[in-house]
This record gives sequence, structure tokens and C-alpha cells, in this order.
Amino acid sequence: MGFRTINPATGEFIKEFPLQPDEEVFAALETADTLYREDWKFRPVAERARIVSRAAQILREKRDEYVEYLTLEMGKVTRFGYFEVDLVADILDYYAEHGESFLAERSLPGEPGAKLIAEPIGVILAIEPWNFPYYQLARVAASQLVAGNVVMMKHAESVPQCALAFARLFEEAGAPEGAYTNLFCGVEQIAKLVDDFRVRGVTLTGSERAGASVGERAGRNLKKVVLELGGSDPALILEGAPLEHAVEQVVMGRTYNSGQGCVNIKRVIVVGGARGEEMLAALKERFAAITVGDPKDEATQVGPLASERALEGLLRLIEDAKAAGARIVHGGNRVDRPGFYLEPTIITDIGENNPLYQEEAFGPVLSFYVVDSEEEAIRLANATRFGLGGYVFDADVEHARQVATRIESGMVYINSCFADSPSLPFGGVKNSGFGRELSELGIGEFLNRKLVKVAP
Repeated sequence: MGFRTINPATGEFIKEFPLQPDEEVFAALETADTLYREDWKFRPVAERARIVSRAAQILREKRDEYVEYLTLEMGKVTRFGYFEVDLVADILDYYAEHGESFLAERSLPGEPGAKLIAEPIGVILAIEPWNFPYYQLARVAASQLVAGNVVMMKHAESVPQCALAFARLFEEAGAPEGAYTNLFCGVEQIAKLVDDFRVRGVTLTGSERAGASVGERAGRNLKKVVLELGGSDPALILEGAPLEHAVEQVVMGRTYNSGQGCVNIKRVIVVGGARGEEMLAALKERFAAITVGDPKDEATQVGPLASERALEGLLRLIEDAKAAGARIVHGGNRVDRPGFYLEPTIITDIGENNPLYQEEAFGPVLSFYVVDSEEEAIRLANATRFGLGGYVFDADVEHARQVATRIESGMVYINSCFADSPSLPFGGVKNSGFGRELSELGIGEFLNRKLVKVAP
């Protein structure tokens, strides 16, 4: 089966794109590698940056067109689609603007005549998911094209028109053939690409299973790999946190993008029994008021899940959680309408042996816990194999900072549900992966920091 557009809002099949044959995939690799070795890496940073900046300009000019693909292929609520498009344009501009300073040679203190020179390494293979169809691509492409690497991108099978549209950005911006290559290929072809010496780095955003497979293969081939995997992000509601603000942020942090985000709030942990009851009642009221419906409707807050498979997986997880003793406070059912809709759901009474205690719920399903002490809240927050994001709510910001240092994660946000920005690094620890995207850290993942030392 090839790449397919199925409208999640209706379940309607729209179009299929066939897989590329091996000869086409590896001809594209040869084109990319040749461009890198003979042209792209030798271009001045400013010239590469101009192309990336032009891609940002085109994206802004065609906002409406690009948002339509997001809504069509993964059911993104249209107004949130504009947020994604604008953020992606900002990421492209960020690396275009700051690339030269990030890549500038650097002296080493105490070592006269020693310099560190930032050089690209070659073809970077990226494997990306469907939940933010442009943002996931931009996090790799913007930084690596400015750095002088070339990118081969295998997007998710469910968003082929988004993939093609993103590739057109660079073509229209003047990037030469091979600088950015879209791939419609399968798992076996990806494995062959990882094995090919011409591919010098691999990055993947996806599941633990996919990350382990790609990481193992890249490791056998002695290639640098960056993995951005799942999360079970906790929100700690400390004793001093204003509950009204915390409720507002949790609702947005759990339901944004229909709950389909690695760094969405997944678990709420409230310190104090009485405050826990108050917050649960407020969350139930807010969840009941959420409008679930057509992503094109301006009144819609939560659209469909991206696929039938995603919906069925969440429904199974909810049933398994109930069977293990959890209590459904609100929702938990498929919405009775065409498409792949789930009621926003709150689940509590989740014991350590419950599958939901460890599994990531990738959709509008909130796990709710109440504990007696801050120490217990921190222990519960860290009682997961994941370590992507975390959230701390408290009126005492300095105290919240102290608690943040004890959360085992790559990112912690204080008193907000998230704060996406091109200049903030994104990445996790433990089974959430390793490596960073965005910020100056993101451009450095696939660079050769070469030492050049002149003898006195």
C-alpha cells in the first residue's frame, strides 16, 4: 500500500500515491550526495540561508493553501493550522537569520592558533510523523539546509499532500535538485538507505519501537542519529498554584491538536485531596463544554483523530484502563458521527498496574492523580520510562524552578501549557530519545566540529 489521503473528518478516501521503486529512491540519493559533495556544502552560508528565507516568504504568501492540506489530511482544526504554518515560517526565518553566527568558527580559550570550524557531514535522512505535518519537517530541514547538509525526507504515509507541498517550498525558493528530497518509500527501503554509506546521519520522530529499530540500524552503520520519541508529560499542580489558571492551561495543553502531540500534557498530578477534588470537578465541567466537530468550523475546539487506527488504539487503551480499575470521569466513547472522533476523556483511579500508568495516550485523554505531598508528586511524575516534557504550576516561581530541576525530562514549562519557539531546544531523555532540535543546539547535531590547530 502506498501513501494515502483519507479525510479524518469524514473517513472518505481521497487519493493514493504509489511507493517509489528502488531505482528511483537510490537515483535520488545519488543526486543528493552529488549535489552535497560538488555544490551545496561549498556555497556561502548566506546563499543557503537566502533560499531558506525565501521558502518562509512563500509559505506566508500561501498560508491558506498550506492550511487546507493540514485540515484535509490529518484533521487539524483550521485555526490551529494557521498557528503551525506561522511557526514553521518563523523556524525557517530563524535559521536563515542566525545560521552564519551559529556556524562561525570559534577560538578555544587558552589555545592560541586553535579554531573549531563547523562543517556539514552530508546526506541526512529524516523520518517524520503526521501530527504536525510541516513543523516536524521544518525542525530538521531549516537547520540542516542552512548548515550545508542535504535532506532526504520520508514523511508519514497519511499526509502525502502535505509532504509534497513542503517539498515545493524549497523548489520554488530556488533550491537545486537534491537539496531537499521528498520520499514515498517503505520500511525496507528506509532500512537500505540507512545502510548506504552516502547517508551520513539519521533523525526520526516517532514511536519507541520505530526509534529502537532505526537507532539500532544506524548504530550498526556507525552513523549519528537523533531520536524524538514519545512522552507521558506530567503537570504538577503544587499547593500554591492558582487552580483557575492551572485548569485553563491543562485543558489547552491536553486537547490542543486533538491531544495528538508528544509534548501535550498527559498526566495531571494535584497536591492535596481537597484541591484535587476541586480541580477534577472544574476539569470535568470544562471538558464537557468542549466543542468536538468539523475542523473547518470556527467553533470547533477538538477535531478528529488523524486515523481510524489511532481512534481504535485509544478506545482499546481506555477499555484496558477501565478493566484494570480506572474510573472514567468524563467521555471515553467514540463520537457518533462520520470520521474519527473521540470524546475528550478524563480518567482517574489509575493504579501502578494499570496499562495507562505507563502507556502514552496520544489523543484527548487526560490521566488525573491526587497525591498528599510534593515529594509524592515528583516521584509520580518521574515514574515513567518517558522523559520529554514536564509542567509545574505554582504561584511561587522560584519554588517551581526548584521542583523543575527534579523532573526527569528534556523540557519543563512553568505556569504554561507550552511555549513553542524556534529558539527553544526541543528533545527528551530516557525513552523519549536523545538529541535536540531547534535553537542553536538543533543545527549542531549533524555538524563536524573540526579542530584546526596552527603550531606556534
